[in-house]
Amino acid sequence: TRVSVRPRISSSRLSVMAAANANFLEISKAFCQHYYNVFDTDRAKLQTLYQDGSMLTFEDAQFMGMQAIMTKLTTLQFATVQHQVTTCDAQPTPGGGILCFITGKLVVDGGANPLMFGQTFHLMPTPQGSWYIHNDLFRLNYT
Repeated sequence: TRVSVRPRISSSRLSVMAAANANFLEISKAFCQHYYNVFDTDRAKLQTLYQDGSMLTFEDAQFMGMQAIMTKLTTLQFATVQHQVTTCDAQPTPGGGILCFITGKLVVDGGANPLMFGQTFHLMPTPQGSWYIHNDLFRLNYT
């Protein structure tokens, strides 16, 4: 016999989470479009999206803080890259955050065989009314 244990979120708790940011889907999609446009054109400008408490997991390596993250992102070994987003899913999180899960393809240095990738962002609001990346997890999907 198989027993399934699923935590239940009450409708009132879900309403509170969603109410914290009723536009989480729109914000997530706009953020993803902005992030990948900046990444593909001038990676150094991504630093405004990270803070000292941010963390990046890139494949098997972890980088803590904006400086370490930017060092990793700006020293990746390719001249050009183009992200082609296939899906962008989002959920609200406690504290007014947004969890974004993205899948897509990477065209590296104009190559004919795009690489599949998955990336997750945990976005958090700033006091100024914008967003920063608190957590960023990136993984290539090999088949």
